[in-house]
Amino acid sequence: MTTTTPSEVRPDPPHSPDDRSLTEFGYRQELHRSLGRYASFAAGFSFISVLTTVFQFFAFGYAFGGPVFFWTWPAVLVGQLMVAACFAELAARYPISGAIYQWSSRLSNLTFGWFAGWIMVIGQIVVVAAAALALQLVLPAIWSGFQLIGTDSAITSADGAANAAVLGVILLSLTTLVNILDNRVMSVINRVGVTAEIIGAVLIVVLLLTHSERTPGITFHTEGAAQSGLLGALLVGSFAAAYVMIGFDSAGEMSEETHHPRRTAPRTILVALGAAGLLATLIVLGGLLAAPSLTDGRLAVDGLSYVLTSSLGDGVGRVLLADVVVAIAVATLAIQTAACRMLFSMARDGQLPFSGRLAKVNPRTGMPSAPALVVGVLAAALLLLNFASPDAFLAIGTTCIVMLYLAYAMVTGPLLVRRLRGEFGAEGAEATDETGARLFSLGRWGVPVNALALLYGLFMTVNLAWPRAAVYDPAGGHWYFQWFTVLFLTVTVVIGVVYRAYKARAALAEVPEAVAA
Repeated sequence: MTTTTPSEVRPDPPHSPDDRSLTEFGYRQELHRSLGRYASFAAGFSFISVLTTVFQFFAFGYAFGGPVFFWTWPAVLVGQLMVAACFAELAARYPISGAIYQWSSRLSNLTFGWFAGWIMVIGQIVVVAAAALALQLVLPAIWSGFQLIGTDSAITSADGAANAAVLGVILLSLTTLVNILDNRVMSVINRVGVTAEIIGAVLIVVLLLTHSERTPGITFHTEGAAQSGLLGALLVGSFAAAYVMIGFDSAGEMSEETHHPRRTAPRTILVALGAAGLLATLIVLGGLLAAPSLTDGRLAVDGLSYVLTSSLGDGVGRVLLADVVVAIAVATLAIQTAACRMLFSMARDGQLPFSGRLAKVNPRTGMPSAPALVVGVLAAALLLLNFASPDAFLAIGTTCIVMLYLAYAMVTGPLLVRRLRGEFGAEGAEATDETGARLFSLGRWGVPVNALALLYGLFMTVNLAWPRAAVYDPAGGHWYFQWFTVLFLTVTVVIGVVYRAYKARAALAEVPEAVAA
């Protein structure tokens, strides 16, 4: 098997300034370039998906952190904005699909970049599964008929966990189909879904804040927190915010399908994260203020669904929950799309098994169909863990965050090294985007922002992966769930090492054959 590097790809003659920006890196335009500014923003915002992720992890954050877990939201937002600022610079300079893989490879070397892309794409597949599971938190609350298995809809119960897997597989079947059809269809669904989600999120914020039962001073309390002490409550409570504010790099992931990507992607990365982070923080605050009770235990089990239906009434609450269902579906679609583009980008460089098939783009639809099927099937397979134990929900959710945080650090780390060597940033003052304007640059703030982004990312990776028995195995007796994140990451890296070693041996074996020929 031969390995194709970016410089060996023979590009077609460019037909537009956008195509020429791709040709500079040795690629030809195969994906259809049809996304505008709002569609690029929608790609990042829908991956973050405020309504999906806040509803999915609010109960967990509150259970372990109590009301004070609110403060983890602005803290995580600031940390992720520093990461996003670094990514915005890279999106302007390298407008290529497979963003994390491409950026890390070009800042360090192909081997290091390959592992960043490998960890990222596996993490994205796990995120797809985690997002699909969120339907269980909403659909049964709208109508009991959505509880197809058993009677207990709580996702921590055996019935709820199994039902979540069934609903998730159904959703993955639909998103896989859309990811095969046409990128214009996908873009329309994304834009409509994101618009509905933003409207719904704003309405939820307004309604919750106008139905407040207490003052914001409650956010300084830790009463009811499962973790003892303020620090413990904040560290575990931060899981919720960390899970919400990932995926903003998707705007860069879709660069090859975006008009004027050097100008558009950097801005939409920052705007998507900023808007999502602000809305999420306000929703959490509204939920804490409007909850009928902070001590009856329901907020730590049923989360925001309980707050909406109890505080706003069944009618209004269910309408807003229906909007959350739309957000979950669109988020699952967007995350699957991002994973598909990562697989496509790595396969196009000959860096994955079956690269020829994975890199093939349907010329009519402009979509790489094989990656969509691979991501859909693997994510569905992960959902089957829910039949084994309800604890799989938390294991899957936390694992995907750790994978993405580590992949992000594998970009911000090499970027910081390049800055300290004076090899990055200076060209930003002279280089221009498609409109002739200067590329987005952090300028003199590059080193401090980059350094803080890296330190924050590494700290959160360790915090999230730390095998706390009280968090990951509360019932006891399931050591593999307590260590699930560490084990999953280790297996991912080992498989990567084995595959890279096999590729290296295959390449060496081809050299004598070529000489003999």
